[in-house]
Amino acid sequence: MNTQDFLLELGCEELPPKRLQQLSNALTHNLTTELDKLKLSYSSVESFATPRRLAVLVSNLQLQQNDQTIERKGPPISAPNQAIEGFAKSCGVAKNVLAKKVFGKTEYYFFTKQQKGFKTIDLLESAIDASIQNIPIAKPMRWSDLDTYFVRPTHWLIMMLGSDVVPASIMGLTSNNTTRGLRFTGERTFGIAYAKDYQKTLLEKAQIEVNFNARKEIIRKQVMQVAKNNNAIVVIDESLLDEVCALVEYPRAFSGSFSNKFLDVPKEALISAMKSHQKYFHMLDTDGNLMSAFISVANIESSDLSVIVDGNERVIRPRLADSEFFWEQDKSTTLESRIPKLDRVLFMDGLGSMGEKARRIETLSGYIADIIGANTKHSARAGLLSKTDLITDMVSEFADLQGVMGGYYALNDGEDPVVASAISEHYHPRFSGDTLPSTKEGLCVAIADKVDSIVGIYGIGHKPTGSKDPYTLKRAALGLLRMMIGSKSQLDLFELIEQSVKLYEFDEEIIQEIYDFTVSRLEMYYQEQDIDKTVVKAVLAVKSSESIVYDWHLRIKAVHNFVQDENSKSLIGAYKRINNIFKNISSKDTADGRYMLEPSITIDGEDIEFTNKFDKNLLNAHTEFCEKIEGNKRNYLFIVGALLELKPAIDDFFDNVMVLDDDLELREKRVGLLMAVNYSFRSIANFSYLSK
Repeated sequence: MNTQDFLLELGCEELPPKRLQQLSNALTHNLTTELDKLKLSYSSVESFATPRRLAVLVSNLQLQQNDQTIERKGPPISAPNQAIEGFAKSCGVAKNVLAKKVFGKTEYYFFTKQQKGFKTIDLLESAIDASIQNIPIAKPMRWSDLDTYFVRPTHWLIMMLGSDVVPASIMGLTSNNTTRGLRFTGERTFGIAYAKDYQKTLLEKAQIEVNFNARKEIIRKQVMQVAKNNNAIVVIDESLLDEVCALVEYPRAFSGSFSNKFLDVPKEALISAMKSHQKYFHMLDTDGNLMSAFISVANIESSDLSVIVDGNERVIRPRLADSEFFWEQDKSTTLESRIPKLDRVLFMDGLGSMGEKARRIETLSGYIADIIGANTKHSARAGLLSKTDLITDMVSEFADLQGVMGGYYALNDGEDPVVASAISEHYHPRFSGDTLPSTKEGLCVAIADKVDSIVGIYGIGHKPTGSKDPYTLKRAALGLLRMMIGSKSQLDLFELIEQSVKLYEFDEEIIQEIYDFTVSRLEMYYQEQDIDKTVVKAVLAVKSSESIVYDWHLRIKAVHNFVQDENSKSLIGAYKRINNIFKNISSKDTADGRYMLEPSITIDGEDIEFTNKFDKNLLNAHTEFCEKIEGNKRNYLFIVGALLELKPAIDDFFDNVMVLDDDLELREKRVGLLMAVNYSFRSIANFSYLSK
């Protein structure tokens, strides 16, 4: 089979940096989808992306489609002649050319022909056009007098098979083999001789690394080297590194500095100004203190670097001056005095003001503190003040400093440091992998805040769907569960939601629905830890009077370890046999129409007595199990290990005993014994889920 490498490059105005990778991935996905539709094979696909280009290299693309057999099913042979003639005419043949085949139980007319495969070069224009047009773009642009749309105006198009240009006209551009370098240095335009040499040619001719990840690592190394030259430690935020990589084609890192006086401003405000406005990396000294210096990445090699450094220092100065001004201005007003202003800030339509939310968080924080052993007074105070920094100048300018600045302003107001710390970290965890609040009081406010948002937004009908979650309730629920697990909290989830529902004065019927929604996020939580969802379902299937998330966590971990044991399958099989017994009996099968539902092995106050040794062995083994786990009720890893030791006795029992004996009294005793064993299993999970 003949193959060639295929290159597509679409040259544009500067693409949105935060969407560059997304656009690149979409183009590559769309192109491979189109090639698959055309049944064209290829060995590999590589994506390239810089601020001014999106490119895809398809290696060893099949140069011609395989011949295909085209078959069309027509009417049944019993159909009117007019219908049959019409089918034949639509196929361009006479009726006598049609074949007859049985399909199901009926014989039909079929038309079959061999179609020669098309040349790939003749198919690529429409495939590429569809690939570009199907890229999802929220706000497409239109330019010139062309009737085309894209995220940014396009300027050049390369389509090559090997060394040959693929003739095409797309988005008003005619394909060729000419690309562009940097705007202000080196060769401005140059040709690509062979598709496979695309990356190498751009690097040799223009020093442009078109591979996004490779360019990203170049920037990382340069930034780290600049920090080393300054005897500093650079803090590299991966999302910032991605954004910088999407802004530059020819990266050259350098350092600059600013006045030490700005270091009196909270470091988070300075860092936010450097990152959000200027895309700078900040540096720390060997003691971990913020330095009055930064690292930036230029998109050009300058003969006089001092000019670039000076320009960046002049630009950052007013940004930091703004932060300094906001800091001094905000300190003149206490957080407590800002509370009335929160009543004029809308939390959400239908849910009242931020002031009302703050007072609900205050109440919930106090409730949680009483349960987990935090300081109730400090927790409630932090809850009340938690949202007051939203109306400060600093947070109005830097939204990512919510909570953080509240902590600083609380200390400035003379609030207890515990209160300040709780305010500063009550938004945690903000994303997957983020840290949890470090204090119990911070945990109280963080849990209260997330529960209030989930209950409120869900309660007014904004329920997440499979594909839509505009208010990020799924992420909030996951964060809530993470906190309850990570803090080993004994909080009851159902009761917590119930408290929040009461504060909103919602109908109590919604409690169960919100509870079920929150619990459903546990599967996602454990999926990230490679724990099978059947393990989670097995644990959650056991209903109890408590809804303590941390207890579920301990049982899920224990069952996960259990299923790794080679003996687990046979024990699960034994448990299934116990369950099957209960499916085949009813209360009328016993002497007095009753079965035990508790683990104590007594009937009418008397100990069970057996004469059969297999009955006795299981009874004794279970009695030893109960004695062994006494005092280890929450040590589920230990309990699961003890359950494994029951396996021989359970196997012998089922191999040698007729549970549903004709003697109803003996039957009742055996069923009672199995119920006790079953109860021991179900104190951890419903193991029948694991046998599916």
